[in-house]
Order: sequence, then C-alpha cells, then structure tokens
Amino acid sequence: MFEALGQRFSNIFSGLRGKISESDLSNFAAEIKTALLESDVAQVVAENFSNQILKIASERADEINKSTNPAQKIFEIVNQQLTQTLGGSARRLRFAKTGPTVILLTGLQGAGKTSLAGKLAKYLKDQGNTPLLVASDLQRPNAVTQLQVVGDSIKVPVFAPEPGNGVGDPVKVAKAGLQFAKDKVHNFVIVDTAGRLGIDQELMQQAINVRDAINPDEIFFVVDAMIGQDAVRTAKAFADGVGFDAVVLTKLDGDARGGAALSIVEITGKPIIFAATGERV
Repeated sequence: MFEALGQRFSNIFSGLRGKISESDLSNFAAEIKTALLESDVAQVVAENFSNQILKIASERADEINKSTNPAQKIFEIVNQQLTQTLGGSARRLRFAKTGPTVILLTGLQGAGKTSLAGKLAKYLKDQGNTPLLVASDLQRPNAVTQLQVVGDSIKVPVFAPEPGNGVGDPVKVAKAGLQFAKDKVHNFVIVDTAGRLGIDQELMQQAINVRDAINPDEIFFVVDAMIGQDAVRTAKAFADGVGFDAVVLTKLDGDARGGAALSIVEITGKPIIFAATGERV
C-alpha cells in the first residue's frame, strides 16, 4: 500500500548527511509534505504530519546530531509518527457478550462491500466460526445474486429472502437475518448494505435505519483505496451519519497510493482493521 510513498521517503532520507541544521529539518519537512500530497494524502493531514515531524525533530536536534547516524534518528521519528497516525497497535474484532457478533458493512457503491463480506466470512470460517451473510443490499442490480454466489464459493450460508433489484425492505431483511442467525446458532452475522455512486441522504438514512434495527457490534466503513482526495469528504460524511468503528481498505492491488488510509484515520480517529486486494475471495 505504501510502496511508492516509502520509496519517496527513502529518497528524502538519503539526502540527509552529517550534522543536521534547522534549515535541513525545514527542507526535510517540506519534502515530506510534498511526498504525502503526491500520495493523495489530504492537504490538512499532510500539513499536520509534516509540522509534527518538524516540531519533534527540532526538539530533539541535539540528540539527533549526537547520534552516530542522524538520518536514522529522523527516520525513527517519521516511522513512529506514521505508525501512530495509522492507529498504533493492531485493532482486533469486538465480540458480542451474548448471541452472535453482528458486523454491518457501509460505504459507497463500488467500494467492494460484497466482495469484502465474502472475504471476511471466509476469514472467520477458517478460524472455526459459523458466519452468516445477510443480503440487505436490495438496491444495486444483482447485489443479492452476487452475495449468494460469493457465499456458495466459500460454503457460507446467505440469508436472502428478497430478490433485491429495488424490491424488499433492507431493514426487515437485516432484522430477520439476525433472528435467523440466533435460531440456527451462527456466531457471526455479516450484513451487506446498499451503497450509492455518491453520498446522499437516502443512502445515509437507510444505513442508519439498518444500524438501529440490529444494533451491530461493529460497523465497518469499506472504502476503495484508490479514492484519493475524496477519502476525507466521504469518510467524514459516513462518520457523521451512520458512524463507524473501523476502516476496511479495498482494491490495494490497483493504483492505490496509500493516501486514503492516512487521511481517513487522521480525520476520523478510527483505525484500519482490514485491508483487501482484488475481488476474488
């Protein structure tokens, strides 16, 4: 995900030699900011990150210059800040205290929610769980059929009482799916919801209604890693609307430059819990 950005950082670090002056640090911070912007990190995030690097490095200037490798010390500062921005330690799934653990997937159309639902179900099944997929995306053409195909391919049952394609009530399907999971003793429920090609009130209200009906243990915001500069606007709209607990990045095998990850985590304060490549389960 961060290969291109990592290469840019490496090139910047290679220019740091010998004793580091305040001017060197200012130039370094400016180059870091440029590298972040070129990786599709939002302007405000790039500015905050580079300013923080400059502040910490300036405060530790004596320590940096007394070390045998000043450039390595600065690298450690950048790496620490990058790790902190991305959420620090790994985020783990929250489990329900009683009954099945319910995971609600939200995001724009085309983000890869349905494929992600299958990947997540397979991941949980491989760990000995009994997941159930619930087809609550009743808007997108063939969304229900796609989820059924995904479920069949990994031998995970799909609760799909409605044909979709604009037919059926997603809230009723989600509630009935949760009850079905309880009756059949599934310990995980993954609810796929409808997206749109852009943010609109109808999309958000539908997701809110589903959320309120099933009271999920986890809400994942599924986002295309190639979304670039739109990442912040989209993530903030979902955070302020339906809300979410963690981020899932998809399509990392494409032309993703990593900026979406940094921007979303920094702006929303929510960690990345999973990252996925391709559509194949």
